[in-house]
Amino acid sequence: MASTADIKKGLCIVYNNDTFKIIEFQHVKPGKGPAFVRTKLKSLTTGKVIDNTFSGGHKIDEVRVETRKYQYLYPEGDTYHFMNTDDYNQITLEKDSLDAPDLMKEGEIVTIIIRTSDELPLSVEMPTHVYLKVAHTEPGVKGNTATNATKPAIVETGAKVNVPLFINEGDKIKIETEKGSYMERVKE
Repeated sequence: MASTADIKKGLCIVYNNDTFKIIEFQHVKPGKGPAFVRTKLKSLTTGKVIDNTFSGGHKIDEVRVETRKYQYLYPEGDTYHFMNTDDYNQITLEKDSLDAPDLMKEGEIVTIIIRTSDELPLSVEMPTHVYLKVAHTEPGVKGNTATNATKPAIVETGAKVNVPLFINEGDKIKIETEKGSYMERVKE
């Protein structure tokens, strides 16, 4: 049993007979009244995100998990295939358990969180950023250079990302996976 003092980003807990991963938290100590922890929880079975507030000192059931490196192989409908980089065992996961499936490129190394009690894969953690090639975008028009002007682009995995006007087809860009947003152009 853990308490609210042990809450941190990425912690997996049992709440309302479901397994959740803490994706955001904030310890609040108001001037009057007891302290509490405001959290954003993501269900590892349904992918649904909920807000919850725990009172200070509240006991929570922690789920023991292990992280393993897997290589993304290929998609098949709504399932995604991964291979363990240590023992070459393959697993398949539903699209709901992935944070940003449209930003995954075949061959990408990801971290999969596995519940140790029954070896059940709970969720996939992407790297903080990925490098992808722009497959299609409209050319930027000279003169349309207002500050922070962007245009839509489709990258090699099929994901849509807003990019600055100077980005062209074939350019390689760095994308932040958590927000799915453009970071910078990468020189090759």
